Amino acid sequence: MAWAPDRSAARGGTGTTLEVLRALESGPRGLPEAEADERLARHGENVFPGRRPEPWPRRFARSLRDPFTAVLLSLGLVSAALAAWGTACVIAVLVTVSCVLRATGEHRADRSAAALRELLATTATVRRRPAETEEPVTRELPVEQLVPGDVVLLAPGDLVPADLRLLRTTGLTVHEAALTGESAPVARGAAGDLCFQGSSVVSGSATGVVVATGADTVLSGALPQDRGRRLPGPFDRSVNGIAWTLVRCMLLVAPLVLVASALVRGRGMETLPFAVAVAVGLTPEMLPVVVTTALARGAALLARGGEVIVRRLPALHDLGAVDVLCVDKTGTLTQDRPVFACAVDTEGRDDPAVLHWAAVAALWTLHLAELPAPDALDEALLDADEERGGGADGVEGVAALPCGPGRRIASALVRVAGGEPGTLDSLPGFLPGSLPGNVRPLRPAATDAGAPAGRYVLVVKGAAEDVLARCTRVADGAGDPAAARPLGSADRTRLAARADALAGSGLRVLAVALAERPASASPYAPEDEQELTLIGFVGLQDALAPTAAEALAVLAGRGVTVKVLTGDHPGTAARACRDLGLDPGEPLTAARIDAADDAELARLAARTTVFARCAPEHKARVVRALRTCGATTGFLGDGVNDLAALRAADVGICPRDGVAVAREAADVVLASKDLTALDRAVVTGRRSTGNIAAYLRITLSSNLGNVIAMLAAGLLLPFLPMLPAQVLVQNLCFDAAQLALAFDRPGATAHLRPVVLRPRALFRFMTGFGLLNATADLATFGVLALTVHSGGTGGRAAFHAGWFTENLLTQALVILLLRAGRDAAERRSPLPVRLATTGLAATGLLLPLSPLAPALGMTPLPPLYYGLMAVVLTLYGAALTAASKKAHT
Repeated sequence: MAWAPDRSAARGGTGTTLEVLRALESGPRGLPEAEADERLARHGENVFPGRRPEPWPRRFARSLRDPFTAVLLSLGLVSAALAAWGTACVIAVLVTVSCVLRATGEHRADRSAAALRELLATTATVRRRPAETEEPVTRELPVEQLVPGDVVLLAPGDLVPADLRLLRTTGLTVHEAALTGESAPVARGAAGDLCFQGSSVVSGSATGVVVATGADTVLSGALPQDRGRRLPGPFDRSVNGIAWTLVRCMLLVAPLVLVASALVRGRGMETLPFAVAVAVGLTPEMLPVVVTTALARGAALLARGGEVIVRRLPALHDLGAVDVLCVDKTGTLTQDRPVFACAVDTEGRDDPAVLHWAAVAALWTLHLAELPAPDALDEALLDADEERGGGADGVEGVAALPCGPGRRIASALVRVAGGEPGTLDSLPGFLPGSLPGNVRPLRPAATDAGAPAGRYVLVVKGAAEDVLARCTRVADGAGDPAAARPLGSADRTRLAARADALAGSGLRVLAVALAERPASASPYAPEDEQELTLIGFVGLQDALAPTAAEALAVLAGRGVTVKVLTGDHPGTAARACRDLGLDPGEPLTAARIDAADDAELARLAARTTVFARCAPEHKARVVRALRTCGATTGFLGDGVNDLAALRAADVGICPRDGVAVAREAADVVLASKDLTALDRAVVTGRRSTGNIAAYLRITLSSNLGNVIAMLAAGLLLPFLPMLPAQVLVQNLCFDAAQLALAFDRPGATAHLRPVVLRPRALFRFMTGFGLLNATADLATFGVLALTVHSGGTGGRAAFHAGWFTENLLTQALVILLLRAGRDAAERRSPLPVRLATTGLAATGLLLPLSPLAPALGMTPLPPLYYGLMAVVLTLYGAALTAASKKAHT
């Protein structure tokens, strides 16, 4: 069941053709140029009212609404209020860099998507009059300048540039798959028919008057009215969950530091800058920058060559999180053309003769019926017969009647050289005695004395029920092959059941029947298609997409479950799935979807693979049900009938040749409707998300360990364990080094399953490894107590320098060991990560020895400290490696 355009939606699209022309104040000769210019000013340009590119400043401002960015801005304002200008400036720089990267990446993606508009018609052939009294002139005009009342000429290959009311047609057929989802061309053979923007002319020609342009077209009206509102996706939910948890922690930590310092050490508000610095230290300040850099880098890699365009950066994360992918059958799993599957006699046995006669009818129908375009079914029959070695030698076409609106059969009258009237044994392609005897002629027409010698055979093929209704005899395959017997009611029931069984197995079924006719002077007519002998059935199926089977296997290996949502017959969809190695299970039809409530549909959707006879509302409801089950759902669609499902999915995906409104509604645009390109996008999304998750694991666990150690040191020491400026410099160094994680290469197994930023898992990791980090910090306190105080070179500056050095060294170690899971220590890190960790360690070792040390309140440390610190770091690295392996088993 496909979406049907509302034919009354187009302005002026109702009433007779004459009434429409009068309402539009137009006529077959076209509009005067002056009148057209006036209407253009009144109605506006004929442009699609889709999502227009936002100006860069607006994108920048919108980026400020990111939860982490908002948290950083709040901390920056607090720092500024406390005159902690260094902290405030650093936060301002981080926020600016993050917003610039995000706005620039999305702006670049929108520019790439806007370039896809060139796939639409750019000019139209229009008939206008230079002046009111002059003769009309036909010329090419940009489609943007079309106005209601313009007379447009259509030819094969043209895209319909606006909603038209047809004035004249000659064999017109149009492709409306973008609107309805139906792959077969539709005949528009009557004047007065409507032809909608977004259709394309397959064959024939036509003249039409424009009845609607721009936002008034049916195509534009198909846009969802709530396109500004959308349910949050996995990325938004994850980031919001992490952000608000951290906000709660910060709101708890800052007062806790103040209260503990006041109660234990008697300090007052002088501890407030340190408390703010601790809160900042708990925050992953670089998260907006790392997230945007990782996603923008992945999107840029995909956009090379125009293979995949990510229109919304968070959609790349969501694509990596997809574990259920919903697709249509036609164009994705199968091609838009049929192929031969089988030819059987009336007893269900394989019979090449049935295929041969179907091919004979197809050949001469194509040659004699003056079809505007070859029929795909006929071409499939001819290809199959040619592969079998058949042919039409000795058979000459005389007349043909093709299929048409309301007519589901086609027939050809052919002349066969040789043979005796009354038998078909000697016809080409058959062994003697292999065909049924002929029935009596329909009428005893006078024989044309001048007619060429030979026998005249009527071959009829088409919908099984329509052909059966015209048959009076049936070839008896059970006895003598040359025998034919009368067709009784039991035979009709049996043969109809056989055709239904073939259709239920996923085939398009054509029945084939024959009858001998005498040479006649009368014109061949549909009433001649009577008293036929049924000889068998031909089955055809949709050609499988060349890469579909491989792509489905790859997606399954990556943990993505593919579900098929189609308007086709359940058997057709199930057969395509089986042929591709996808178990269809029991298909769920639209009637069953309608009968189920939301809770029941969620249960059914989770275990169903094929959803058949689906209208647009069914597709959207199934997608929402899958999301209710907790699945991260992607939907691949290309037509107006897919808009609701594209909007309902976590990730809407559209091929480049999809209709414009579908591309505008999609988050990701593919170069082609090919699942292999989608697999690459999924892998890139998972790798980007893996880098983001690595950053969060590292920074959250390290920051939590530092906060715990700071709180403990604040209670144990008579002075602040670290000055606010030292906290700020340490965070800057650590954050700068972690930016390299956006360029990391995750392990070979990182893309084998969906990757989601799960707040609970992150905080479990943060707690466990944060305590381990705090243990290393407390061990450092012991080392400092032994080396600094007992060695006589103590003091606050030495303590600050020792802890500063240890913090940066442990953070460099954490980056190396926790950057991408349990196998991080087993493989070589990329150059950016090696440079970042080396720089971080060097900063920690050299800064206390540099001229900047006194300004930061630090002093050089004794050699004994470095020796004992090496022992602490070795033990910490071993514990970190063991804990990491345990966490990932």
